[in-house]
Amino acid sequence: MMLLKLVIIFLVIFIFFKLRNFFKLNRKQKVLKAKKLTTFNKKNLNNWMNLTKKERYNLSKQDSVNYMDRRKLLLDEIRNEYKKISRENSEENIKKK
Repeated sequence: MMLLKLVIIFLVIFIFFKLRNFFKLNRKQKVLKAKKLTTFNKKNLNNWMNLTKKERYNLSKQDSVNYMDRRKLLLDEIRNEYKKISRENSEENIKKK
């Protein structure tokens, strides 16, 4: 009886999390479908100009956030590689002595 209650509670929690993730993805997809133009260049400059000021601001802000995320990841990779190289060098120096 106790086991049955635990299984039911687990299933309810599992279903709750799956539904929450589904609705999050659904909202993101609606936003992406509404804004088909995410990158702009010379060919679609008129499309950029037809956006409202707020939409242009939000797109440039999103680009900035994406750039910062990529930059942080790259810096983390560089730091980890530097730590790895410095450890190897320090171990080699210790072995030489």
